[in-house]
Amino acid sequence: FREPWEAQAFAIVLMLHERGIFTWQEWADALAARIARAQLDGDPDRGDTYYEHWLHALESLIADKGISSKAELDRYRNAWDHAADRTPHGQQIELQPGDFSQATGLLPDPPFAA
Repeated sequence: FREPWEAQAFAIVLMLHERGIFTWQEWADALAARIARAQLDGDPDRGDTYYEHWLHALESLIADKGISSKAELDRYRNAWDHAADRTPHGQQIELQPGDFSQATGLLPDPPFAA
């Protein structure tokens, strides 16, 4: 793993599968669909975006299973982005209630460089 969040995304997928939230085939299909979509959108598939695909596939599967809505996932992502922006470099990022009211708009999927 290149960054801690990649290992965390990996572990979350394994945990949810082990708890029966989704089958491994459902996971494989969701990840394959996400990668195929990214390639159609211009992802050069050099391997550096692999765990971004994991994260997007996980979010889609969680929404499809009704565990959380896409809007709620976006709300938390935006709040974490706000928390990261206000936290000085080198300090632990902590989510606070005000981060939800300060978060702005929904973020689109990142574009891929050709």
